Parts: sequence; structure tokens; C-alpha cells
Amino acid sequence: MRTSVAAVLEEPGRIGLRQLDVPEPGPGAVVIAIHLSGICGTDKHTFRGESRQYAGTPHERDLVYPLICGHENVGTVASIGGRVFDSGGVELRVGDRVVPGANLPCGQCYYCANNFPYYFCQSLEDYGNSLNLSRYPGLFGGWSQYLYLLPGTPIFRVPEGLPDEVAVITEVMAVTHGVDSALALLGAQGGSRSGFSVLVVGIGPLGLCHLVKSRMLGAGFVAATDLLTGRLERAAQFGVDLALDAASTSANERVAGILDATDGRGVDIALDCSGVPATFREALRVVRTGGVVVESGAFVDMGLVQINPNSDICSRNVSVLGIGGEKATEYEPSMRLMLANLDRYPLRTIVSHILPLDRAQDAVLLAQSDEAMQVALDPRLPLGSEID
Repeated sequence: MRTSVAAVLEEPGRIGLRQLDVPEPGPGAVVIAIHLSGICGTDKHTFRGESRQYAGTPHERDLVYPLICGHENVGTVASIGGRVFDSGGVELRVGDRVVPGANLPCGQCYYCANNFPYYFCQSLEDYGNSLNLSRYPGLFGGWSQYLYLLPGTPIFRVPEGLPDEVAVITEVMAVTHGVDSALALLGAQGGSRSGFSVLVVGIGPLGLCHLVKSRMLGAGFVAATDLLTGRLERAAQFGVDLALDAASTSANERVAGILDATDGRGVDIALDCSGVPATFREALRVVRTGGVVVESGAFVDMGLVQINPNSDICSRNVSVLGIGGEKATEYEPSMRLMLANLDRYPLRTIVSHILPLDRAQDAVLLAQSDEAMQVALDPRLPLGSEID
């Protein structure tokens, strides 16, 4: 039997190497040889023990350790359980380069049966999150040489010409559908969507992808704020008209800066990607009358924030969109969009660091620092550490 070295999150704050069996896939299952697996903001929360997800829904849960993290993945098909087809209806073959969906919907609940986005599913399972080592074979995260995909997992073929270091952010780009929805809402409220203005709060990988998507869709004014100046500098490569250092300014100063730059109106769209509850209030304050706030960073329950429904939302006709994950229908368009813009934007630089599996703990810490943007693990790189 084939085996796989995996970086296992044994408990909050501790990652170790294990060697696990890779069984032949059962009917409908697929085994992927991982090329790159990104470190998501959710993974950082999980590493810190902040593990309560989907709060307020029927599948609210606390993650169970140990588990293998990693749901932003690109790799090649290593083995297939019978005939399995990609999202486009083409039969998969060994050697195909693919990006697997991050979530596994049940296919039977009200939301699945009525074609809602798959993260609406009431019995959703997630690679690198809810799927853990308690379920055989345990290889349900990308921080491993091999990833076992259960039957029904959406699988997307990577277009030729899209490099692995860009394909690995496909899942992140697929979360940016909130920008598209916000633009549709702006059009419904009246006025023109052309050259829209946007503020991105939190320029980690998720925020940067929202910024890039906004630029690709024609944003005329882009502001960004973050606690880490290095991230603001990286974002500048994609076009930032106003950068606000959250470490050296107050919320009131940042709000005043945005209002001043937009002739007192505020931005058309505020994209809150920080994962910190307090910034949601700030996003509400900087959006214009009739504007849209997109909350796409609060995937983990980090507590409450106080707002005034009257002055923050109702009186100013502000729309609020909560984005609970990526849409399966956004993977292929995201890859095509990135491929079409490879020479226009420095997309290859979003992944700033690539490390081997035995440095997974270092990688998670690095991903939270000022020197990094997106950090990824490459299971193909040589290991220097012992395996438990």
C-alpha cells in the first residue's frame, strides 16, 4: 500500500509529521498527489485553537483534533475509484492537474436540492476542517503528499498555462463572488456601477484577492487598510489609491480618510476581509448611502460587535452581504480570469513563500507575519525532520 507523509495538527499550537496509509480509492473517490497547499486564514484560527465554525447554523461545530489542514489545493490525479468526472463532465484520468473543491455537500438537504451555493448545505463537510483523522483514511487535508477525495467532491481541471503558484489560490478567488453580488446590488439601487469605489479591510490573501477581483472588474478607486505595512506594500503592486496603516491610525482617522477621498460620500463597496469582528463596524461607517458591505472574513466565531441598525444600515439604505464560503460555480471562472490576467497583474507574487511539510509549523507562523502574503506547503520538497 502507498503511504503519505502528512503535517498533522495534533492539538492547537502543535504540528507534527505522520506517515499514513493511502488506500486505493473506493467507488467515486479520487486520490490527489498534492503540488501546493495554501495556508488559509481559517487554518491560522484552527492552529490557535479558535475552532468554532458555522455558528448559528444546523452544522455549527467545534473542530476535532488531530486533523490535517489545507483546503486550498492543486495537484494531479494519482488514482481513481472507477469512472469519475470533473465539473465540466469530462472523465478524469491519472495525471490530470486539478483543483478540488474545498467542501463536500450532502446533495440531499433543501439547499442542495434547490441549487443554492454549496456552502448553504446543512450537512456540509469541509476538507482540512471538519474531516479529520477520526475518519479513515484521515487524508482529508492538503498538508500531505496525498489527499483523499470522497465521492461527490467537486473537481476542477486546471487550464494549461496557469502555474501551480497561481492555481493554488483558486479557492480564495472563488470566495470573491461577493464583489459580483455587490455590483449587482449597486445596479439595483440606481446609479452607475462603472468605476466603482471600494475599500478592502484586511489585506491578507483573502483581502488581496478581493482587491485584485475589484480591479479586474473595473474599480476606479481602491482603498486598503491593514495592521501590517508589508501587506499594504504588496497590495500596492495591484493598484491602491489610498493605503491606511491600521497600526498607526484610529478607526475615526481611517473613516475620515476614506470620506475625504470620496468627497464625503463614502465608498460604493466595503469588503471586510479581516476576520476581526470590530472591523465590520468600521466597514459600515465608510460605505455610502445605498452602498454595500460584504462580510467575507468572519468564517470563525470570534465574538460580538455592536452596531446601530438604524443609523448604520436602515437610514442609509446600506445592504449587507454575508459570504460563508466560495461557490462551486466560481472555481472555473476564477481560473480563467486569472489566466487571462497573468501578464496584467503580478498574480505569481501572491504566494510569497513555499515551504516543505516538515516546516508546516514555521509556515503557519510565517503566514501571520508582516513579511509574508500567501504561504504554501509543497509536499514534494525534501524533508529534514523525523516522522512519527
